[in-house]
Amino acid sequence: MTHKGIADIPQRTCLGCRVSKDKQQLLRFIQTPEMEIYPDLDNKLPGRGAYTCNSIHCVATAVDRQQFKRSFKQNVTVMQSDVLIDYLRKQLSLRIIGLIGLANKAGLITAGSSLVTDMLKGRNKPGLIIIAADISEAIGSKIITCADYNKVPRRMVLTKDDLGAVLGKAPKSAISIASSGFVAQLIKAIDRYRNFLGEV
Repeated sequence: MTHKGIADIPQRTCLGCRVSKDKQQLLRFIQTPEMEIYPDLDNKLPGRGAYTCNSIHCVATAVDRQQFKRSFKQNVTVMQSDVLIDYLRKQLSLRIIGLIGLANKAGLITAGSSLVTDMLKGRNKPGLIIIAADISEAIGSKIITCADYNKVPRRMVLTKDDLGAVLGKAPKSAISIASSGFVAQLIKAIDRYRNFLGEV
């Protein structure tokens, strides 16, 4: 029996830093029929793709050095680097918000720092804790310590207003997601977003 090795994993070169990586780790861009460059965050759109690292710096470098035009060998239209970066940031954050909304509809979310702490101390541990980036240091440290002690994954992302808004409630400092398929999806989406911003 043969096993696929590293050499069998599709590799693509970043237009920004020129480093070759597994294409699933990169951001894919396609050329639309209108000759515009468009991000394909799901890697599903048809056509030839061009790639950058999941990084603000590499996206900006690719745009500013006109690497998309060279890659597609045509005079394609590309957003200004700051506009494209802001668009990507919003789309990546919306992925997180959308998943939280779906988990909430499925009844898998507990919201509020006190309730989240109680969940961490209870018998049925949550699958993931999401802590607002603007949580107070005292409350945040308490939740982080409790999550780490109970070996529950945690991520810090979005704001208290964001978390409250997606749940249709007042601002929330933290939420917990029950063990489910949403946990892996959220961890992936949050890590991708934070990596793009350079926070990880």
